[in-house]
Amino acid sequence: MIYVAPSTSQRVRAVIFDTFGTLVDWRTDVAAAADEFADAAGVEWDPRSFADAWRAQYQPSMAPIRAGSRGYVTLDTLHRENLDTVLGQLGIAANTFDPKHLDELSSVWRRLRPWADVTEGLDRIRAGYLVGPLSNANTALLVALSRHAGLRWDVVLGSDVFGTYKPERRVYQGAASLLGLEPGEVMLAAAHNDDLAGAAAAGLATAFIARPLEHGPDQQTDLSADGPWDLTADSVTDLASLLGY
Repeated sequence: MIYVAPSTSQRVRAVIFDTFGTLVDWRTDVAAAADEFADAAGVEWDPRSFADAWRAQYQPSMAPIRAGSRGYVTLDTLHRENLDTVLGQLGIAANTFDPKHLDELSSVWRRLRPWADVTEGLDRIRAGYLVGPLSNANTALLVALSRHAGLRWDVVLGSDVFGTYKPERRVYQGAASLLGLEPGEVMLAAAHNDDLAGAAAAGLATAFIARPLEHGPDQQTDLSADGPWDLTADSVTDLASLLGY
């Protein structure tokens, strides 16, 4: 089936995906790792609150890089730095722990499981389109995560390829260029409206995938599409159906 995006009036030939939250359930697995670490280290914290606090550092830690006041570093590096920040917020000095144990905890972001609809949905979409992640994760992180989660791609597009982070325009347009396509021939699928807004501004087609439990049962953001996205889906399998596969 040929799908022509209303926003671009072009045939979509590639579908690229945001990863954290859209494809993988980071909160459950990060909380489990934090709980296991706390038990082994003899400290106490609420693991889901810990996971939320760690994730809350995600955007602020990338902001100086986007602004040009800090050179590019990988998301692996930012995750490790942000772990120390969260420990400090809890009044726990990072040097209380063996650095190797903190490194292992931080590597949980490479070992996240996909939502139940993802593997089947990606395989179906891949039958008719080029597919790959376009993530703020660096390539090594994405490769490890994809192998762990069983995600099969045609290409892997990490932030280190572009030297900055979404929603910078050059990330989206650079992805299209690397695929040998015009921006309007590429669709970004994501559970986050701000990511889709960045993609649309860069000329890409867009698809919103609802993940109302990404941040747990009390999630307040991204509960529904809040922009003129080309497609709105309840899952990756639903998106596959909308794309004709």
